[in-house]
Amino acid sequence: MPERLAEVPAPAADRAVPCRVVVCRDCCCGTVKVTGDHAAQTARLREIAPTRISECLDVCEQANVIVVQPSAAGRAAGARPVWLGLVNDRDATEDIADWVRAGGPGVAPRPEILDLYLIDAPGRAKTS
Repeated sequence: MPERLAEVPAPAADRAVPCRVVVCRDCCCGTVKVTGDHAAQTARLREIAPTRISECLDVCEQANVIVVQPSAAGRAAGARPVWLGLVNDRDATEDIADWVRAGGPGVAPRPEILDLYLIDAPGRAKTS
């Protein structure tokens, strides 16, 4: 009878990495220059996914900027980070939170309403 191999848990690097969010909070984003409750926006996103605060993401004219990074599954499906700008109201933040909760880029379809907020990452040629 052939010897049975024990199942070995996957290495940590192979385990699912959730969708992540980066919120710009430097010179324009998250300041009085742009109206809105920036602390509440950041807190809301942190309830849904790992959220990192970044210094300037170099698209100040699009403040407030939020980048949704795909999960491991999303990257495996070919997804790239999605840059969103002018996210200055609670409804937009909720639309992003709902999408991230559903799996984000490469896992869940992006709600059409978020197309209004799509921006190009700095230094990248427009892909449309």
